[in-house]
Amino acid sequence: MRIVTVVGARPQFIKAAVVSHELRKSHKEIIVHTGQHFDYNMSEQFFKELEIPNPDYNLGISGGTHAQMTGRMMIAVEEVLLKERPDWLLIYGDTNSTLAAALAAVKLHIPICHVEAGIRTHCLTNPEEVNRVCTDHVSSLLLASTKSSYEEMINEGLQYKGMLVGDPMYDAFLEYSQKLNISDITLTMLNGDTVRMPEEYYYMTCHREENTNDDKNLLEIFKSTELLDSPTIYPVHPRNKKRAVRLKEEYKFTKVILVEPVGYLESSCMVKNAKKIITDSGGLQREAFFAGKKCVTILNFVCWPETMVSNRNELSKPIGDEIVEKLGHLQHVDELYLPFGDGHSAKKIVDTIENAEKEGKNK
Repeated sequence: MRIVTVVGARPQFIKAAVVSHELRKSHKEIIVHTGQHFDYNMSEQFFKELEIPNPDYNLGISGGTHAQMTGRMMIAVEEVLLKERPDWLLIYGDTNSTLAAALAAVKLHIPICHVEAGIRTHCLTNPEEVNRVCTDHVSSLLLASTKSSYEEMINEGLQYKGMLVGDPMYDAFLEYSQKLNISDITLTMLNGDTVRMPEEYYYMTCHREENTNDDKNLLEIFKSTELLDSPTIYPVHPRNKKRAVRLKEEYKFTKVILVEPVGYLESSCMVKNAKKIITDSGGLQREAFFAGKKCVTILNFVCWPETMVSNRNELSKPIGDEIVEKLGHLQHVDELYLPFGDGHSAKKIVDTIENAEKEGKNK
């Protein structure tokens, strides 16, 4: 089979790392990178360290409104699909890249396999929710990472094209989190200086617009770090750099360490060795869960209900005292509870596409 894979953001690179390695054992894959994440540490570095084949196409599309970005991506992806004439389009997650590729493919009658399908927050003010709902309804094959995602398919009458295969993020964490030691990591500060990792630390990611597009919420999040017993390492998203630096300097915060974005190998190693995790990322919630680390998620909706057990992951408003309070809640880790599969989802994904092709489900 000829399969076009479209990716554009960090979590998609990670999933593609394990699935592409399996896919290329028997099939021709063409990788299209939309350019949605354009920063080196958020894009090219992931391809190198995860040994993902270089993209066959890099569309270089980033910035603008959601509509502008999605529209430009649709036009560019359509051109690739018309040239390559694939048997399948393979897409991951819920980004603008995902939706744009799906819309371009369905209008060309190219079957679509959506990995990480069925996720629902039931919050249409969240742009990713719009992307995932629309993508699922135009896709030919829906591959769920968890039982709850498959149940959401049933609720929407989509189970006839769905299957539970497990989470390729879990495959990737099992494979790649062993490759670095924490002593091997050197952090690059935003001013270019380098520092060694502190012996004890909290790890934080914070990039969503609702937490970073004004001073109020990010200021509260920074205030929480001042109340913790160890420093907090915060790799800063490029679009949030100026605000983060200004708030740290203006309010003289001493415990939040602002660093340049880190690669996946570094990030997964830092998750494994952190005291606890603060995030607004769906991907990092899962990585914290995989590593058995207490996580507080600064969102107003649940992304992964599977992680919300035994205080392992708790939602918090962007209020400093609430974040710290919930970080203090004890968690219980049941090592027999494996809601994200057995670590072999990549093979199941490829097998499912192959079976769908044989059974004519791409027609």
